[in-house]
Amino acid sequence: MENVLYVNKPKGITSFDVCYKLRKILHTKKIGHTGTLDPNATGVMIVLFDKATKANQFLVSDRKDYTAEVLIGVETDTLDIDGNVVNEYEESMPSEELIKETLSSFLGTSMQEVPITSAISVDGKRLYQYQKQGIEVELPKREIEVFSIELDEIKENSFVFSCKVSSGTYVRALARDILNKMEIHGTLKELCRTAVDDININECDRLDEILKGNYKAHDLYDVLSKRYEVYEDFKEEDVLNGKKLKIDSSIKTFLMAKDHRALAIYEKDGDIYRSVRGLW
Repeated sequence: MENVLYVNKPKGITSFDVCYKLRKILHTKKIGHTGTLDPNATGVMIVLFDKATKANQFLVSDRKDYTAEVLIGVETDTLDIDGNVVNEYEESMPSEELIKETLSSFLGTSMQEVPITSAISVDGKRLYQYQKQGIEVELPKREIEVFSIELDEIKENSFVFSCKVSSGTYVRALARDILNKMEIHGTLKELCRTAVDDININECDRLDEILKGNYKAHDLYDVLSKRYEVYEDFKEEDVLNGKKLKIDSSIKTFLMAKDHRALAIYEKDGDIYRSVRGLW
């Protein structure tokens, strides 16, 4: 099933907008993506359509790579340049040594306070709804991991860094925490997702080219087999019927496939494997 697109999302539109535009060129109503990007952000989006939408939950990324530019001297209510400016400051750019030292201090695991603009639910309401209504709420924290983080460039009033982070990390919040640690003010100016696990931005098709019909669709088997062990020693009808299977293995999750076709995801449950989702 060639029902997966690697899209290089442009700035200025939402992830939902991307899927809406693609419905027409792909002639489908079944479409989704595996990770939201803010309107101001660009970069890698994995879009699934038709039968591949069944695999959405199995393509949630463990690691994402970003390049971020942080503007010094401006604070906004959303932690990025799209928000309303709440304060402006005359501040000097920190030294290269201080920036590098601060960035390195965020390596490893830590607890991150999620932004008020996020879609995380608190008491049955999205955080961004509290913000729109001007209601104060205690922001939840979640554990994140920064696998690598490096300074790329220092400009006149901004600096650029690259990072590899765990899924669920808010880079705008990471930028906030970096600025706070250096005791300066600023906001996220630019953000590009450069990779999702092993899918690099160089493999992605630009949205404007896709809308012209210039794109490469990827086979769901190829995408899933990079992430899960493939198991093929079974009767196809058993998997199509969702039958539990006895497999001598310690592997937690299998992609069940025949002839390069992704048929189902099976997971270990005690001494048997059960079907989690059919993909045919």
